[in-house]
Amino acid sequence: MTGIAALSMYDLPEIRGATDAWWNTIAASLRAEGVPDVPSALDRSRPVAAIWRDPLLVLSQTCGYPLTHEFANSLTAIAVPTYAADGCTPGRYRSAFLVRLDDPAAELEDLRDRRVAANGPDSQSGCNALRAAVAPLSRGGRFFSAVIWSGTHRASIAAVRSGRADIAAVDAVSFALITRHAPDETSGLRVLDWSADAPALPYATRRSIDPVTRARLTAGLLRAAEDPAGADARATLLIDGVSEVDDRDYSSIPGMRQTAERLGYPQLA
Repeated sequence: MTGIAALSMYDLPEIRGATDAWWNTIAASLRAEGVPDVPSALDRSRPVAAIWRDPLLVLSQTCGYPLTHEFANSLTAIAVPTYAADGCTPGRYRSAFLVRLDDPAAELEDLRDRRVAANGPDSQSGCNALRAAVAPLSRGGRFFSAVIWSGTHRASIAAVRSGRADIAAVDAVSFALITRHAPDETSGLRVLDWSADAPALPYATRRSIDPVTRARLTAGLLRAAEDPAGADARATLLIDGVSEVDDRDYSSIPGMRQTAERLGYPQLA
């Protein structure tokens, strides 16, 4: 039976062709390493939550927060990209704290009692990283006057540009891709500051995978990252390499949440 794959995390409509081309390179490399049931195309027909729980999952990319929380029993990290974007270092990334160009704020403290837009409470870049940064500044478990749950980083950016929100934390890779391929959407904004860094969004497979197939998946991803046939797609997606990881490399992400909780700031508020 053919397996399932999805690369939904940075699958902007403007660069969908590059995502498909990158998958074609990955799929060829996985087959060359002997991975069984590699699908010929990515699954975009279902929500990622359904895909991440599917027993036929071969490969996906996930955010580190779902990996270490809701989907900890479903997914396991096997490799991580390095991205050629501001705020990124090998295998790691940050969130850009975005405000309007004309906002007088000079530091995060200046956003007290202002409105924040975040893509979702299960996002490392949009919520957990910002919560960790704000926690030492919070008073009585609060910092912002209101939280707008936008659903996506693009919607968070739009909320700040329109004035509905005053700040948003946006994944450095998403910010770079949107700025490059839809520059009107980020015009009028500036980076107030950057979050602490964290492991970048990993490639993952189902936790029930056998060790031999897991090793072949990892080898296939590393092979794909060196394949000249995928160079143009990788450049478009800002991928500058792939390295092996496992779930232990993502322990700092629940650590951020736990630190915020100890400081009396369990929720972005």
